Amino acid sequence: MAEPSERSPLLGSGSYDLARSPGRGAPSVFRGRRLACAAVLLTELLERVAFYGITSNLVLFLNGPPYNWEGPQASQALLLFMGVTYLVSPFGGWLADALLGKFPTILASMVLYLLGMLAFPAMAIPATMQWLCGDISFSSVENCTSPVNATGSPCRLEGATPYCAVAAFIGLVLVGIGVGSVKANITPFGADQVKDRGPEATRRFFNWFYWSINLGAILSLGGIAYIQQNVSFIAGYAIPTVCIGVAFIVFLCSQSFFITKPPDGSAFTDMFKILAYSCCSRKSPREHSSNGNAQEILPQPRQKQSLFETAKASRGGPFREDKVEDVKVLVKIIPVFLALIPYWTVYFQMQTTYVLQSLHLRIPQFSNSTSNTHTFPAAWLTMFDAVLILLLIPLKDKVVDPVLKRNGLLPSSLKRIAVGMFFVMCSAFAAGILESNRLNAVKVKTIAQKIGRGTIYYAADMSIWWQVPQYILIGFSEIFASIAGLEFAYSAAPKSMQSAIMGLFFFFSGIGSFVGSGLLALVSIKQIGWMSNHADLGNINGCHLNYYFFLLAAIQGATLLLFLIVSVKYDHQRSRTNGVAAGGRT
Repeated sequence: MAEPSERSPLLGSGSYDLARSPGRGAPSVFRGRRLACAAVLLTELLERVAFYGITSNLVLFLNGPPYNWEGPQASQALLLFMGVTYLVSPFGGWLADALLGKFPTILASMVLYLLGMLAFPAMAIPATMQWLCGDISFSSVENCTSPVNATGSPCRLEGATPYCAVAAFIGLVLVGIGVGSVKANITPFGADQVKDRGPEATRRFFNWFYWSINLGAILSLGGIAYIQQNVSFIAGYAIPTVCIGVAFIVFLCSQSFFITKPPDGSAFTDMFKILAYSCCSRKSPREHSSNGNAQEILPQPRQKQSLFETAKASRGGPFREDKVEDVKVLVKIIPVFLALIPYWTVYFQMQTTYVLQSLHLRIPQFSNSTSNTHTFPAAWLTMFDAVLILLLIPLKDKVVDPVLKRNGLLPSSLKRIAVGMFFVMCSAFAAGILESNRLNAVKVKTIAQKIGRGTIYYAADMSIWWQVPQYILIGFSEIFASIAGLEFAYSAAPKSMQSAIMGLFFFFSGIGSFVGSGLLALVSIKQIGWMSNHADLGNINGCHLNYYFFLLAAIQGATLLLFLIVSVKYDHQRSRTNGVAAGGRT
């Protein structure tokens, strides 16, 4: 039954009883909520079309004329954008929980999203580009693209500020803030539409939510990426800008179908107050005990528990019982999010260094009806990940999960995350092996291929299809880790902190992106030299990108072992807590 403060939809009842629908099967869990769920999924699909329209070819856009950013610079810009996107998610969650509510926050974020998107078609149009970026300096157009620097003199591009960096980063930051705030709220907002139908409805919603994300990715990568690489970046950036505008209209016009809630206070504010109070009270623990020696013989877990117990009003503290319990849950969830950081570091390589690698492999060419030769968009390989998810999620939702559940074999979300970590580690390892073979092949034969707006890449005579395995492995990792991560963040969160904890989930994803950018910058310094090839734009033939991939695989492997320990401990604590609660009810 809906709470008094909630606004229920005009269509469909606010409650649902599975016992009233015998024999109707699992699809009935969405009865009366299909329009609300469809509106959320369509909004997310259009938002993903816009998002991937920006990210899929950003490296190629900045690497080509007239910008001519170096390959590592363009990759770092995209990684920084990803980081901003996810780091602002907790702020978006706080804004919804404390001030505006989820629905108004999502609308406001889309407005900011749209403003940032407008910068990219403006950068692609020559007239507005000059207004935004200024005149092109000589160092920005100097030709340094050659397999080998014949003169041996340093290229003046080295150390130069990338052209149009200010406008590009302002646009990326605005889009990043909008994306991050939308991500923090639209996921729990969508789940709110079916939360009273039970955990089965929530699990199935997340499956289809992730399915819509990847359908949007396929539409964007399949159509927009092709237009950007072979037709025009003007049209290629105008289309995703229109998509985010349509998403805003769809979401706004669907308000009557939604279950909406007013803001009920800032979970982050309460959290910091409770943590501060608990840490301060730790300095004088004997004030809360009648026997000073009693605490000395208590085991460490009891000391940690009493640390928060002292903040409760029933123990003399200033805070309500439920608020303190929410913070205790959050403290248990944070280690899981921390352990996911290396996973996201590897995951975000799919749109950065994996693309940089693909530009230095032999890319197929084909002719259209006007006999113009077009190249296979490098970003299309990302579709192998998305297509795999589109095919396997319905199979997982309709066949695999029900069979496992009936036999009591459905693994917990944390176990599925661990499986996803294993697959993403294998992806980075496969990328490293391919890059080692590519570097050996480029020494034997180098081919010059023209991509996009005239940019020449000196590639190894190896087919781009050798990258398919690493993309498929990332696809498997998403099915396990990303979906289970969303499910864990929502289901483990107390009701008052769902947006906040979902924001933290994306926040730690952003840290993973920043870690990837930082590692890429670290291995680019001359003292290490893995990516030091500044004299030739995006050319990585003189670099050791394979070492970077192997480093990521090793970090993920070590983290996987740590995560297994953390997840087993968390599941054990949760089972014990549920057992105590069940015993209390009897």
